[in-house]
Amino acid sequence: MITDLELMEHHVNVLFRHDSENRVTVVNEPPYSAAPKIFVGATRMGSIVRYSNSLDKSIAEKLEQVIRANSDDHLEKIIRALSIDHLLNTVWIGPAYVFPDVRDRTYSRAIKVTHENKEILKPHFPYTYEDFDYKQPCFVIIEDNIPVSICCSARQTSKADEASVFTHEDYRGRAYGADVAKAWAAEVQILGRIALYSTSKDNLASQSVAKKLQLAHYGTDIHIS
Repeated sequence: MITDLELMEHHVNVLFRHDSENRVTVVNEPPYSAAPKIFVGATRMGSIVRYSNSLDKSIAEKLEQVIRANSDDHLEKIIRALSIDHLLNTVWIGPAYVFPDVRDRTYSRAIKVTHENKEILKPHFPYTYEDFDYKQPCFVIIEDNIPVSICCSARQTSKADEASVFTHEDYRGRAYGADVAKAWAAEVQILGRIALYSTSKDNLASQSVAKKLQLAHYGTDIHIS
């Protein structure tokens, strides 16, 4: 059985691209914006830490010392140490989840979007349409002859995919988000990859979807930019 720490390793590899020294370079999805200065993926078994390739090695080494010395309460000390040399803009924190095995279930309301029918995305989900090759697998729920809820791969590697779920405001409260996410997760798992889901600590609606899906909470993301 895969451990929380192994899941976090997959998660950070899905989130960011890395250089030959295992430093993060850019966000792993178009338009490939700069990665955060430091990423900490905390789990009950320990943490996965990645530094930006834009940080001087001396600063990365100093941060590593801070983390090793304060393994249980290092966020404030990391921010303090990093802010000495860099102007910090954001600290992003949120839970990270993994889907249970849903391959043996059927989801009649969700429709798989392929190259043959991807035109249905263009009026309502133009960004997914434009990056369609990168966003697969992709599923939607149709209501009133329009796609009202969507789940696709926001970022992915050969080992895991990260879910992107959205339901139009007028159609929320009908469990569409949970249903379309299950269909996506089943397809990802059939393809032999791990289906992941993460969000910010302030996004209560997204956390509610995770609860409905009965996802397993394996860790917490901390992005400092």
